[in-house]
Amino acid sequence: MGQVIAVVSGKGGTGKTSFTALTGAALSQLGRRTLVLDCDVGLRDLDLALGMTDRALMDFSDVVAGRATLEEAAVRHHRLSNLYLLTAPLTTEASLSMESMRALLEQVREQYEYCLLDAGAGLGESFRLATANADRVIVVSTTEPSCLRDAQRTVMELHDFPALHLVVNRLRRKLLKSLRANIDDAMDTAGLPLLGVIPEDEDLPSLLGRGMVDGFGYYSPAKRATKNIARRICGEKVPLMKI
Repeated sequence: MGQVIAVVSGKGGTGKTSFTALTGAALSQLGRRTLVLDCDVGLRDLDLALGMTDRALMDFSDVVAGRATLEEAAVRHHRLSNLYLLTAPLTTEASLSMESMRALLEQVREQYEYCLLDAGAGLGESFRLATANADRVIVVSTTEPSCLRDAQRTVMELHDFPALHLVVNRLRRKLLKSLRANIDDAMDTAGLPLLGVIPEDEDLPSLLGRGMVDGFGYYSPAKRATKNIARRICGEKVPLMKI
């Protein structure tokens, strides 16, 4: 059976969707059959980050309603053969019950080794749907105090969840120095074990804006960091990058 991982954030602007796209790509490049599933109904943008807007003709509501099978609705990436996308509906009229999501993810577990659920920012319905049916949760935050406080609030909502981890994204050394903070402070504030650290990558917005999730150079800090995180998700012991 595959593993379903909810990717959440306490607020917008943490780079959660970029993280989902890059980590999904990294898992697929490790040979893992991977599905990235956008849970943000009405505000989806995972398809943009993956460059798959024109290919994602059906969404998860089509599977739930029986208009399409999971195989028909999940679209394979045009350059990464192990990466698939199942997108969210464009309108909020397509509501999804907890039971429907549970049934959908049971199908997903049977067909994919890993599924990353890109939940909407905050603690709304998308967050509840993703976390209620996941096997583990990754909280994405930056080192900004407001983001860490919201991450802590997110952890409080998931206090009884068995597998929670923190990813510190868009890390800038200058900001850490100005705040007199370090990664341990971020972990203590959020109250989570650390899964990985992703440094700020100036090329990231431009590449993902053009859907080039696999277009990073070998020395891209974001690519290296997300590949390390993907390896940890797969159970490998990988040391943290030096920032």
